[in-house]
Amino acid sequence: MVFFLLLLIILIVVAFTSIRVVKQSEVLIIERLGRFHKIADAGLTIIVPFIDRASSVVSLKQQTMDIPPQSVITSDNVTITIDTVVFYKITDPAKAVYEIQSLKKGIEYLSVTTIRDIVGKMELDETFSSRDEINDKLRVKLDEATDPWGCKIDRVEIKDITPPADIRDAMEKQMNAERNKRALILEAEGERQSAITLAEGRKQAAILDAEADRESKIRRATGEAEAIKQVADAKAKEIQMVYDAIKNADPDEKLVQLKSLEALKEVAKGDANKIFIPFEATGALSSLGAAAEALKTSGKNTVTHHTPKKPENNQ
Repeated sequence: MVFFLLLLIILIVVAFTSIRVVKQSEVLIIERLGRFHKIADAGLTIIVPFIDRASSVVSLKQQTMDIPPQSVITSDNVTITIDTVVFYKITDPAKAVYEIQSLKKGIEYLSVTTIRDIVGKMELDETFSSRDEINDKLRVKLDEATDPWGCKIDRVEIKDITPPADIRDAMEKQMNAERNKRALILEAEGERQSAITLAEGRKQAAILDAEADRESKIRRATGEAEAIKQVADAKAKEIQMVYDAIKNADPDEKLVQLKSLEALKEVAKGDANKIFIPFEATGALSSLGAAAEALKTSGKNTVTHHTPKKPENNQ
C-alpha cells in the first residue's frame, strides 16, 4: 500500500515537471543531456523527464534598454553628458542565449563605446543640431555589432544632452541675445511696414483727391461749355427767327436800317468789349452816320445864325 502511494506521488511529480506551458510572445529553450535540443513555441510543451531540461525563457517582444548617462568629450574639448535609450528585439533566441553571456550587458557596453566614438568627432553645437544623424549612426553600428547575437536594433534615441554649467549659462545668454535681436528686428520691420502702409495710404488719398478735383473741374468746364453752347444756340435761333420774320414781311430799306439799329442797341448792352457787326448792316450804319453828320452841321449853322450880335461900346 505504501509502495503504490509512493509510486503515485512520483508519477504526479514527473508529470508536473514534464508538462510546461509557454506564454504568448515567448519561447522556451530546451536542452537534452546538456546540449541545445529545440525551441518550444507558445502553448503546451512536453519535456522528457531526466533527459530534457528547460534552459531559459526568451521574450520576443520589442524591449527597451536605458543606457546610463555617459560623459563624452567633443572635438572642441567640451565635456557633455548624453542620456540614451535603445529599442531592440531578439530574432534568434538560440544565439541570444548561447552566443553571449548577457545580451543586455553587451548592448549597453556597445552603446557606450559607440556614442563616445561618434560624438567625440563632433563639435558641441553640432551635437545639438544633429541628433537625428547621431541616432541613425548609433542604430546602424549597434545593429551590425549585435547581429551575431540574434538581436535586431530597431531604434536609438538620445533623450538628453547636458553641457557643463558654465556652457549652459553662456548658451542661455546667447539665446536671450538672439531672442532680443529677433524681437528688435521684428519690431523694426513692423514699424517700417507701418510707415510704408501709411505713406502708401497718403499717396493714394492724394491721388484720389487730385482725380476728384480734376473730374470736378472737367465737369464744371463741360457744364459751362454746354451752357454757353445752349445760350449761343438760343441766340442763333432768335436771330434766325427775326431774320425769317423780316424776310417774310418783305421789308423796305428803312425798316431794315431800323431793325439793324435795334439789334445793335441790344448787342451794345452786353459786357463784351468787342462788337461784331454783320456786313449787311454796314450800309445802313453809314447812311445813318451821314444823316447824323448833316443834322449836326445844320444845327450849328442855325445856332450861329440866330446868335445876337454884341452891342458896340460907344466911347
